Amino acid sequence: MAFIKKKERSKERFSLLLLDLEEYYFEQHTAYQLTSSKTAQTRRIRGSLKICSKSIIFEPEQITEPILKIPLRDCKQIEGVEENDRNPFNESKPSGLSITCQQVYLIKESNVVGPYRIERGDSSFFFELEVSRKTEDVVQTLLQLHRASCLDKLGDQTAMIAANLQSRLARTSFDKNSFQSVSEKPHMECEAEMVTPLVTNPGHVCITDQNLYFQPLNGYPEQAVQIMLHSVRRIYKRRHGLRPLGLEVFCTENDLCSDIYLKFYNTKDRDELYYYIATFLENHMVEHTAESYMLQWQRGHISNYQYLLHLNNLADRSCNDLSQYPVFPWVIADYTSAELDLLNPASFRDLSKPVGALSKERLERLLARYRDMPDPKFMYGSHYSSPGYVLFYLVRVAPEYMLCLQNGRYDHADRMFNSIAETWKNCMEGATDFKELIPEFYGNDPSFLENSLGLNLGKRQGGKMVGDVVLPPWASVFHPLTYEGGIDCDSIEDPDQKIAMLTQILEFGQTPKQLFSTPHPQRITPKFQSMSRTTSQNTSLNELSPASTSEDSSFEDLTEESKKLAWSNITKLKLVASHKIHKEAITGIAVTRSGSSVFTTSQDSTLKMFSKESGLLQRSMSFSNMALSSCLMLPEDATVVCSSWDNNVYFYSIAYGRRQDTIMGHDDAISKMCWRDNQLYTASWDSTVKVWRCISADISNNKRSHFELLAEFEHDAGVNTINLNQAGTLLVSGSKEGTVSIWDTTSSVLLHQVQCHSGTIHDIAFSPDSRHVLSTGEDRSLRVVDVQTGMLISTVAAEEQQRCFCWDGNMVLSGSQSGDLLVWDLMAAKVTQKIPGHSGAVTAMWMNEQCSSIITGGEDKQIIFWKPQY
Repeated sequence: MAFIKKKERSKERFSLLLLDLEEYYFEQHTAYQLTSSKTAQTRRIRGSLKICSKSIIFEPEQITEPILKIPLRDCKQIEGVEENDRNPFNESKPSGLSITCQQVYLIKESNVVGPYRIERGDSSFFFELEVSRKTEDVVQTLLQLHRASCLDKLGDQTAMIAANLQSRLARTSFDKNSFQSVSEKPHMECEAEMVTPLVTNPGHVCITDQNLYFQPLNGYPEQAVQIMLHSVRRIYKRRHGLRPLGLEVFCTENDLCSDIYLKFYNTKDRDELYYYIATFLENHMVEHTAESYMLQWQRGHISNYQYLLHLNNLADRSCNDLSQYPVFPWVIADYTSAELDLLNPASFRDLSKPVGALSKERLERLLARYRDMPDPKFMYGSHYSSPGYVLFYLVRVAPEYMLCLQNGRYDHADRMFNSIAETWKNCMEGATDFKELIPEFYGNDPSFLENSLGLNLGKRQGGKMVGDVVLPPWASVFHPLTYEGGIDCDSIEDPDQKIAMLTQILEFGQTPKQLFSTPHPQRITPKFQSMSRTTSQNTSLNELSPASTSEDSSFEDLTEESKKLAWSNITKLKLVASHKIHKEAITGIAVTRSGSSVFTTSQDSTLKMFSKESGLLQRSMSFSNMALSSCLMLPEDATVVCSSWDNNVYFYSIAYGRRQDTIMGHDDAISKMCWRDNQLYTASWDSTVKVWRCISADISNNKRSHFELLAEFEHDAGVNTINLNQAGTLLVSGSKEGTVSIWDTTSSVLLHQVQCHSGTIHDIAFSPDSRHVLSTGEDRSLRVVDVQTGMLISTVAAEEQQRCFCWDGNMVLSGSQSGDLLVWDLMAAKVTQKIPGHSGAVTAMWMNEQCSSIITGGEDKQIIFWKPQY
């Protein structure tokens, strides 16, 4: 059980789970409880006195003695007793703390986990603090918290407790004696809370150049939690209580359980810590997107179990937050047969529908109720996951959590998790039960199904005690069920309503953010082929130009006439050579000015370097395990820049043969890049285009550079492609929703936004004179927009999608979905030539400045070299 691992670290009997929900544990003191009766002498029981925001807890050192929990709201009297004052036990007793209350909880009697025993009626307690000079401070704190607990409105109670907490945090700071090394340099310090199941623990966060520290205000479970920054593998921003305040840190690649989950008091502190830690993740896994994980899953790179854990992670679900615990679906639908027939479709649940829609009869009843319901209407009366549902499954291994959630008692025996078949039946037929499963059903530890602790969970109707979970007949030995195949709380102004909402989230769960807006694709099994070239295609790059001279080396002699000549012969393209150098589709092509080296990126996550002189593959580089989406050559031919689906931009030094820089620039995959005048433009599926200026280093000499973010162009949907005009004064972007946006790069102003396509825009470019923009899209059309007016002035229908293109303002050379190259006359709105090319979609196209050499890349993993025939 993921969060149980964290719990086992504590050696104390006391658990934060003894606290009420949203209760803080402020401080602890060594103390003695004094007890006496008419028939026995006074006993002095040594233990730890915990001062909490809503209760006083005394934990005896002797485990046979029960833990006492005294709710502050039930206290009738709290006072300090001076040394000479008379106290209930002994006239000469030293100073201490005297408490009279109407109700007390006795927990873990005889060290047995079970329902709390409640003693009602006036009871008196006397505690002698080991350091008596602290008694007065403790009394003042308790009186202040007692006043808060007696306020009528929950919002007022919470505000007063929060004020007390902030005052305590302000009076203290991180103790730098906790640093592992005296050479550590602090970067920032702030207040935060460590989130664990059902409980948050306030304290101070400090991050240095070596470690991340959290120092609890109460010193529990240790004086300082330390995490080495170089051991961090993953970090995630989290919503906590539907607010962007959480940060979760993992020091492992695949473990569900994080090393720490922090909740900050403002988003600014959270983000600053996030980006600082991110600088240490250059060589490790960083945040991925749902789409990137989906692609890994489709190709069989990750298992179903790993994929679902990643999606849960992206949806802010965490094992440290029971209101957002990871969710796994019911998959098996047959829990009555003696043998499970995995070839029978009826054995499986329909994964295209939520649990609430699996039963047609129940769905009709829910719809009828919905139609007759006054506003605000709702379909289902409960979540598919909540703290109660999670602990329903885990009560046998986490009984204290259930007791905490249900005020010290278990659920009725007949309502507990007694049988998998019964639970499935109720989820299919029950009027209010729509719960899914948890990861434990698909893991390797079935202990949550066994009452190995011998808990007294009650007696069912018929007299049978609740014991182990009853398994389906086909599961003689249980095994994991493996298978193949928003409200903004800050907008609520009323404090009582806000507290009620946060309490509802904590107790009943919350809806996670949506990851996919379209139907999920099926899994595919790719057939990877090794890099190969046929004898007929094994042609040297030297054949791209005449034997005596190289046109590609004559950049100084470029004229408009030579370009016009090349375009006039574009219909006479000749295939010069082809080479299969990747294992997946080509995504980008970049060539040195001399034409001697060709660089390509691919969805197989590699950057390849192909030599013109030898006609052979020279280098293969990999920067991450994610697809590379594009590449470009920087001036001086010293550096290749690659964008990736892992949200990063990588700078590769050709001379030194290694990565020299990384920009962690976006929150989603980077789709396309442009470079102009020492500025990098990056487009991303996170709906932004960012402009970066390279400063403070010579990137061509393999020196690390600093990139300053100059501007950010916000879009309403993911940006799939961008292009700059020749002067670099205008940028055009094409979105996943078909929108073309034209921006002034000098002022970062949006000039025009045009809805051109009904789907994703594949490619987009300015005409050489910057007067028009051409775009091709998923809707099988070519569209021309006037830059000055923003008007859509031409639409040309195609028989299939055109994935990429080059154009001179009138004639277009495009790469189609089928692999053919098409030559278009836009004025005539027709195709003038179809040239057979790739065996799959043409996904990348490069043309030199003279327009005399062309390279295309495709889904068939090949690059093909072309030349116009004069």
